[in-house]
Amino acid sequence: PLRRQRQMCIRDRHNTYQIRVQGWIGKRWSSQFAEMTITPEDAEDTPVTTFTGMVPDQAALRGILNHLWDLNMTLISVLQISDLDKEKGDTDE
Repeated sequence: PLRRQRQMCIRDRHNTYQIRVQGWIGKRWSSQFAEMTITPEDAEDTPVTTFTGMVPDQAALRGILNHLWDLNMTLISVLQISDLDKEKGDTDE
């Protein structure tokens, strides 16, 4: 029972995500993507847009990804910020 409660708490907390897509999406689209920060950039001469922000749950994340799909954007990556910290070698342990 305790393990199940811990899993439910982990699933219910807000997580910060970084979503990268090929192509540029202007900042005027920010109202369409909840409270995500939109950053257009060039990655090796390829236009890329990075969305960063808090996502309340998996349903909201799915909604963001579906909206990008509807705009015919090519998904490059979806990472939790904690995943980024692990890649950089930053841990709380």
